[in-house]
Amino acid sequence: MGFVDLHAHVLPALDDGVKSLAEAVEVVSLLGRIGFTAVYCTPHQKVGSWVPSAESITAARDAVAGALAAGSIAVELALGAENFWDELFVQRCADGAVPSYTGERAFLVEVSPVNPPIKLEEQLFRLRTRGALPVLAHPERYHGLCRQPERLEAIGRTAALLVDVAALAGAHGPRAAEAARWLVTDGLAHACASDVHSADDARAAEAGIQWLRKRLGEGAVQRLLDENPRRILQGDLPD
Repeated sequence: MGFVDLHAHVLPALDDGVKSLAEAVEVVSLLGRIGFTAVYCTPHQKVGSWVPSAESITAARDAVAGALAAGSIAVELALGAENFWDELFVQRCADGAVPSYTGERAFLVEVSPVNPPIKLEEQLFRLRTRGALPVLAHPERYHGLCRQPERLEAIGRTAALLVDVAALAGAHGPRAAEAARWLVTDGLAHACASDVHSADDARAAEAGIQWLRKRLGEGAVQRLLDENPRRILQGDLPD
């Protein structure tokens, strides 16, 4: 069926991702060549940095989708958001208004690598009991949590752990590479995604997929980039 990318910054001029429509088409085309047939656009939602409106996100998605269609590029674009755990996110949780993946059965969230929320495991569990599945972006970058494997295991019993596939090839430094490799090798990672912001990121994602295929085999590639992302979108936490 093709890979499903649950984390991508490919909507132009909304955050620190692609800057133009032409760049968006280039990056999505590269993802398509790697094997992604569906890309979920996840612009940042972070107070003090980027909080694009739902209307601007939809308009940008429609513009990119139209350009892809005009170029006969067969990659489906759907919507999501990368929600930073800040006061806006907390308020949206209280209001039941967290920007979610298309279908509203799961949502992507990131936390501060320096000061993660107090009692994160318990808070994620409470969010899960409300119905939608939390998906934790790039857990390999949370070095404090990675030094406490039991905490990550507990988090992974409630939230899907979404590793940046490029980290497997060292794109985010040696510490993130070591953590990402441990997460996928030990089976703690539920899925992988590109987290692309540029064409270089797409090429790094391809290198990460090659690492995954060489070290863990084609079955792991299909599980982490195709089967499990589709389950996550249905609100199911993969085994």
